[in-house]
Formats: sequence, structure tokens, C-alpha cells
Amino acid sequence: MLRFRSSGSVSFQDVWGNYLQISVSSSDTKKYNYHKILVVRGEIVAWDDIPESAVEIANSLLQTLKQKDPFTFYHCCRVGRASRRLAKAMDLNVYEQAILEYSGLFHDLGKISVPDEILLKPARLTKEEYEIMKSHPIKSVEILQPLEHIPFFRFLQPGVKYHHEKYDGTGYPYGLAGEKIPLTARIIAVVDTVDAMMNTRPYREGLPWDVVKQELVDFSGRQFDPSIVKVYLESVGTWADIEEQDQDEVVVAQVLREAA
Repeated sequence: MLRFRSSGSVSFQDVWGNYLQISVSSSDTKKYNYHKILVVRGEIVAWDDIPESAVEIANSLLQTLKQKDPFTFYHCCRVGRASRRLAKAMDLNVYEQAILEYSGLFHDLGKISVPDEILLKPARLTKEEYEIMKSHPIKSVEILQPLEHIPFFRFLQPGVKYHHEKYDGTGYPYGLAGEKIPLTARIIAVVDTVDAMMNTRPYREGLPWDVVKQELVDFSGRQFDPSIVKVYLESVGTWADIEEQDQDEVVVAQVLREAA
């Protein structure tokens, strides 16, 4: 016997469908097994059933990034974690939080393809070098293509691909504006920028929080979605008290954790 209970509709445009919880009972065992699943355009997705081969490929990609540029690797880890926390503060459900965490984790994966003399340059980039660097969102999606047959990894693509778009339409790679930018990308844009500003690079010191906060306020509605900036500034002060392994946030069991 299958009993279905709807737990609401998806609240961002990357995914279409309804979240359901299925309980399966057996007359022999009298036990119930619970699986959180997602129905997307008629396709049933089990979020705790990602093939081991996909985990291995994803881990390998992250390890390659770590070997090429440890700073970018750990930046991605921080952005993934902060994206999940911001998604939770925005009252997105645990599935959406998982998508945000792993979108953040992979958002700069395309920098693997950027030449070392540009990626690791201990100075500001020239205009020509910056144009090459700007290719990394598209490269990230291309690198993840071998995993796109797995729904979970397909759902990561919008956040990865569009995280450098700006709310006023002046970003890249496509100049999307406002809510035409997927919500995942608008969330990552905020936490990615904060982490980049606050951490020291060879060519500049990290900025103090009060300066970063003012930048968020000044560029709200221009670079960033103002509603997301508002939630971020209201919630970020509480994040230090959040346990890293909050059980309600651990949706995809141990996926990619080994890589960190």
C-alpha cells in the first residue's frame, strides 16, 4: 500500500513539481520505510539514491579543483555551506537547501579550465584575462554534464550557470535581470560576493564585516536581489550557533563530504 502526502509546491523556478513523502507498508513485516522523494514533470526522484559512481565522479572533480587551487576549493565549500543556511533562513525546504548547498559547492568548478597564470595570478587581472575568467560559469556546467542524467545534479545547473548575473541585468554570461535570474543563482550571488570580499588574496586584504555589509546595502537592487540581502543581513549573525551537521539539513547522505 502506498500513501501519498503532499508537503507543498516548489518555491523556486529551477524545479517544477510537488514534494511528496511516500510511506510503504508491508503486511509481512508490519514496518514502514520512509523515503523523501520529488516528482518533477512526472519523474520520481529519490533524493537518497544517488549512484555511487556519480559520487565518485563529483569527488574526483572537487579533488582536481583542490589540487589546482586550494583557495577556490575552500571558497566553494564555504559558499555551499552559507547558501544552505541562507536558504533555510528564507524558509526554503530541505530539498531546496540541499540544492543550494551543492550548487554553491560546484559554482566555481569551471575554474579548473582557467590557465594557472590567470587563476593563480598574484595581482589584478587584465581586461583580457578577466574575459577568460568570465568563462568559468559555462565551463562549470560543461564539466558537470556527465552527471546531468541524474536529476539532483541537473537541478544544480541554474545556480552554477547564472551566479554572476546581476539584478540590474549588467552581469554575465547572459545579462539576465531581476527574477529572470534563477533564485538559486541570486542566493549564491550574495554569499559568493561576501566570502570573496572578506577573504584575503595576494593582491588585496580581506575587508572587515562593516565594509562588506555596507557594500551589500549599497548594491542591493543593482547587483543583488534586495529581498535576499534583507534576509541575509537579518540572519547571518545567528549562523555561528548552527551545528554543522543539523540533521534536518543533511538530505543527501554523505554525498561529497569526503572531499572537504
